[in-house]
Amino acid sequence: MAENTMLDLRNIHKSFFIGTPNEFEVLHGLNFTVKEGEFVSIVGQSGSGKSTLMNIIGALDRPTSGEYSLDGIDIEKAKDHELSALRNKKIGFVFQTYNLIARTSALKNVELPMMYAGMGRAERTERAKMLLEQVEMTDRMMHKPDELSGGQKQRVAIARAMANDPAIILADEPTGALDSATGRLIMDIFHKLHEEQGKTIVLITHSPELSRETERIITLKDGSIIGESAGSWTGLKEKEGE
Repeated sequence: MAENTMLDLRNIHKSFFIGTPNEFEVLHGLNFTVKEGEFVSIVGQSGSGKSTLMNIIGALDRPTSGEYSLDGIDIEKAKDHELSALRNKKIGFVFQTYNLIARTSALKNVELPMMYAGMGRAERTERAKMLLEQVEMTDRMMHKPDELSGGQKQRVAIARAMANDPAIILADEPTGALDSATGRLIMDIFHKLHEEQGKTIVLITHSPELSRETERIITLKDGSIIGESAGSWTGLKEKEGE
């Protein structure tokens, strides 16, 4: 596995102004790295700062102070239009609420990031079909989101996240709206992406049980990292052999 640093966060602080001159600091000097090909979870309860940190990792927001580089790119120095291109090409987002475009087929939803990246119609359609096949959604590719179950929507969202072959997949509570059996299917897809394609994945979750399915667990509490530990996932091959 490659040892290139994919994420490097140093002394990350994030404050929100709640009225002059008062401000509320949500993140208090976070430091951690994620290597290329790692599957890492960031676990914490509501109010721990997970969402704020996710927005910074995903280049949706900037830290108040500190240094952050994503795949060698200094986020602090990047202009807004550069961050937009970075999000489209380097990061695959998977959200709890799916964020699919209504009244648009699963196929077109997966094609969308490739269209923004300037890929030709025939090429992006072919790739979208291949990605939907990977998540076993070939037979539902022409269905719209309101014709799909929660688990099917999330599989489409994962295919969309992979559209531009991102450097990192950022998954925010990806099983939070699903029943346990469907959540199991979604996690198995992430494991396959990690183990078979070597994808770097950062999973944001409130669930200690889910976090243990990753290689490394970063525990967040009240805006500070209070611990790091190894996960207990033994791999899909070992699991299948049980």
